[in-house]
Amino acid sequence: MAEKVYDAIVIGAGHNGLCLAAYLQRGGLRTAVIERRHEEGGGVNTEEPLLAGYRFNLHAQYMEFFDIMPMIQDFGLEDLGLRTVMPEAQAGIAFADGRPPVILHRPDLLDRTHASIARYSRADADRYVELKTRAARLEQLLAIGLYNPPSPVAEQSQGDLLEAAFGDLGIGRHFTLKTPKIVIDEMFETPELRALLYRASVEWGYPIDSFGTGGMFLSFVMWTMGNWKMALGGTHTLAKAMTQACYREGVDLIENTNVERVVVEDGRAVGVEVRDGVVIRAERAIASNADLRQTLLTMVGPDHLSDLWVQRAEAYRYGPSHVLGTPMFCLYEAPQYRSARWDQEIDRCFYTMVGFDGPDDTARYIRDAYSGRLPKPAAGTWVNSLWDRAQAPPGRHAASGWYFLPPASALSAEEWAEVRSTFNDRFLDEWVKAAPNMTRDNVIAQRLYTPDQMERKNMMLEGDFSNGEFVPDQMGMNRPFPEASNYRTEIDGLYLCGPSAFPGGGVHAACGYNAYKAMAEDLDLPSPIGSGRAY
Repeated sequence: MAEKVYDAIVIGAGHNGLCLAAYLQRGGLRTAVIERRHEEGGGVNTEEPLLAGYRFNLHAQYMEFFDIMPMIQDFGLEDLGLRTVMPEAQAGIAFADGRPPVILHRPDLLDRTHASIARYSRADADRYVELKTRAARLEQLLAIGLYNPPSPVAEQSQGDLLEAAFGDLGIGRHFTLKTPKIVIDEMFETPELRALLYRASVEWGYPIDSFGTGGMFLSFVMWTMGNWKMALGGTHTLAKAMTQACYREGVDLIENTNVERVVVEDGRAVGVEVRDGVVIRAERAIASNADLRQTLLTMVGPDHLSDLWVQRAEAYRYGPSHVLGTPMFCLYEAPQYRSARWDQEIDRCFYTMVGFDGPDDTARYIRDAYSGRLPKPAAGTWVNSLWDRAQAPPGRHAASGWYFLPPASALSAEEWAEVRSTFNDRFLDEWVKAAPNMTRDNVIAQRLYTPDQMERKNMMLEGDFSNGEFVPDQMGMNRPFPEASNYRTEIDGLYLCGPSAFPGGGVHAACGYNAYKAMAEDLDLPSPIGSGRAY
């Protein structure tokens, strides 16, 4: 069989890998993407794992970066089938005792957000709207930071940015040193709002007790809060559109093929070895969308690395942040909450917290999961069929959610099997307290997708969708470690383009986009920056 030769090879067809491949091919390199599974997208996947007609996003859910994601505009993904909707009520928390919900709305509906929070505290309502309004003004700066490799200047200016944006509210540079929980508690007096914001911070990967990330809550989390879009047809439509963009550019996608080894000759990556010892050559560059350890320690191998890089890769940590379980429920009816007597919009919230009575519950839940303990059942839930009837049969609904769970290695295979067989039922016992119609009679079928399964299926080590813990020593210029923060490795021609690299997990494609910028600089390729865009 003739040896296949390309200019560039991308290992893994997650959304970052697809993004990079499209830009590489457009930049003039004959590019192949090699994917071990039969479909592209990685964690951006939608399936029917229970009953025909009930579609569930097994991992990625809401899309907060679609308005700024360069690839959507640069490759016309909307012309290739990407469709979205943006529900008015974005995030809410409902209570078992039926007290008023707290609902956060789209940025253009902040008057409704104000009214919801003001049921508890007008001061908190004023403060939230003011912080949200000011964070929205930072969008261009935050987008520039997201869609460029990390730099010391950007990191040193975080305190300046906070003080410039919020200084007259008493928020100074020292807020960058606080934890998100301390910042939330200092900003807001309402327990119900605190409970919602704790969860929002953690879902964005900023642990509530992590010092040095408080400033990110005020800027990044407050900016993205309420900017959530839903992909019609499921999140896999994004992966399909990105795949079609790759095909249209001329990229070769090689599926059902696992990369066993990166071939290194004289300190340079020159190809990959797949099944049966077949080698696919890369004349210019190779980029890996796989996680850091798999890329360096398994595919490259310690023999080709310096002692320092082996040490760095072995010390890289996965979880407990960004470790999730996905429950799925086929329903006759959508949930109808007791709290709806105060505000019916809670029944049509895009994202609804259930099973939390207040901030102490939320904090305990998060800390239990982060400590390797199974928390009390509670969840953030979605009923996407409320806005997209294609995700459930006529007259029925598909509900899913996220549990925060311990890392995959915290429990044995037998213990995870027990979690899958019991945890959803235990959560339903909590759900029915807040929504009386959520009895077992309302559930047609249900299943739970756990971190150990995510590790096997999507190669998310420990079930960590960021492929690396979100803490200051593994963020920004330190991601995945200082010597590799510019997407380059010490192997000539080998780059990182997955979420182990800056900025980490999330459906933004920034890891792939920024990796292209690094490769374009090294390989004399065109800039990816489109007309009218600063990044």
